[in-house]
Amino acid sequence: MEILEYYSVRCSQSSGNGSAAKRTVLHDLYEREGQSPWYDNLCRPVTDLLPLIESGVRGVTSNPAIFQKAISSSNAYNDQFKELVQSRKDIESAYWELVVKDIQDACKLFEPIYDRTDGGDGYVSVEVSPRLADDTEGTVEAAKWLHKVVDCPNVYIKIPATAPCIPSIKQVIEKGISVNVTLIFSLARYEAVIDAYLDGLEASGLDDLSRVTSVASFFVSRVDTLIDKLLEKIGTPEALDLRGKAAVAQAALAYQLYQKKFSGPRWEALVKKGAKKQRLLWASTSVKNPAYSDTLYVAPLIGPDTVSTMPDQALQAFVDHGTVSRTIDSNVSEAEGIYSALEKLGIDWNYVGNQLELEGVDAFKKSFDSLLDTLQEKANSLNLVSL
Repeated sequence: MEILEYYSVRCSQSSGNGSAAKRTVLHDLYEREGQSPWYDNLCRPVTDLLPLIESGVRGVTSNPAIFQKAISSSNAYNDQFKELVQSRKDIESAYWELVVKDIQDACKLFEPIYDRTDGGDGYVSVEVSPRLADDTEGTVEAAKWLHKVVDCPNVYIKIPATAPCIPSIKQVIEKGISVNVTLIFSLARYEAVIDAYLDGLEASGLDDLSRVTSVASFFVSRVDTLIDKLLEKIGTPEALDLRGKAAVAQAALAYQLYQKKFSGPRWEALVKKGAKKQRLLWASTSVKNPAYSDTLYVAPLIGPDTVSTMPDQALQAFVDHGTVSRTIDSNVSEAEGIYSALEKLGIDWNYVGNQLELEGVDAFKKSFDSLLDTLQEKANSLNLVSL
């Protein structure tokens, strides 16, 4: 499987020149079923993305954990970092300059896809500071700043779907800034995210809405990780039989909600101004439980107007043995049955959503803080003083 060698992007290696990639199932995924495969990783050299693009990848997502791994495990950032600190940048400002350079470089690589699809695809996502997850106005200001400094038409500013940030999403969309809403774990919060997008479009006053776009990142595998533990505590045969089924069932219902909300008079009025649907993006697609199929969070969630962002493991698995067919709404009644059966067993979907959101925000904060600590140590080791 020579093609799979392309899918192990490593921050410490400088490859990216290999021979032209062959056609893969990723091309079929987009051309036949209308789902965009994105890559959930970013590191230097950013040119390592080129073979992935040739193989059908159409966008990139990043987050604080991805940058923590990239910057702390690679020497590729040292020269720029040294210059930044020597020019009297504080550690956090230096961090953002490192990140912005990677995002700008990646945006350039994906810009041909963005242009070819008239702004429909080819996006690169960068997240506001996770320290702002409870700060409505701080998130708006951070999104405006990031959008301005990256200065690329195909950048998505990532904003978490926390309760305080739902109004931020509306305000940022209203200002004409495209957004990737992240850390969505429940149907109720997902509906609030859609409404924030629609409210923002309606309030924008723009005559042409075609350049303001959005994706809603609905997390998948983490839902099973938490619910499986709850089912094991219950311990009955019925409960144990539902392990590994909750996440995909809830995602299928999210797609039903998507179809309902992006139809009807309210949506049609926005379409007349060029509005594009806020696509559902499946995030957290790597399988955490080795007992499950390694394409569990990709294969059953294929459908039009969706994005699947995959880290190395999920991407390699799907390219190797994934099957392309529309699956997201192939058995909605079964998904409804699983969702209801879990409720009857005492699984509280609101609790699950809130708990996973807390864990997600906390994990990103820890990654962010850890990276700033690493950069401070790097500065010290270079005999540079923090300001």
